[in-house]
Amino acid sequence: MYTGKKGKGAFCNGEQLKVSGQEDITKSLILTEVGYKQNPDIAKTMFSNMERLVCIPVHGIRAVGTAAVNMCLVATGGADAYYHIGIHCWDMAAGAVIVTEAGGVVMDINGGPFDLMSRRLITASSKAIGERIAKEIQAFPCGRDDGKD
Repeated sequence: MYTGKKGKGAFCNGEQLKVSGQEDITKSLILTEVGYKQNPDIAKTMFSNMERLVCIPVHGIRAVGTAAVNMCLVATGGADAYYHIGIHCWDMAAGAVIVTEAGGVVMDINGGPFDLMSRRLITASSKAIGERIAKEIQAFPCGRDDGKD
């Protein structure tokens, strides 16, 4: 079981977690979510984002599982980054704490500060990886969880 508490660290079954610390995007394994958004233009943007990253090039891109699993994989060092547009606050909150407590970074997809209600995020093993992903991907409209669109 994964746990994290602000200022107290992140753990899996009692073992402290640490991100990979990878700074080189070309050696990075990136996770994302490919979900149906009922809009062909959004699907095109999602696949275009993946293509932009693959062409940097990166080590690889995977769509592994749930947001929580993906963020915990970043926290363990099993992956170097995870990005998602259209995710909800309840799917981000705990994972964001776990990644941060494991030494990673959490930011908005534009590279700015993380906004829990924005429905989008990048988690990464380093600021350099997160910022490079932010530079490459394009946003699409997904609304906010607090209704302040």
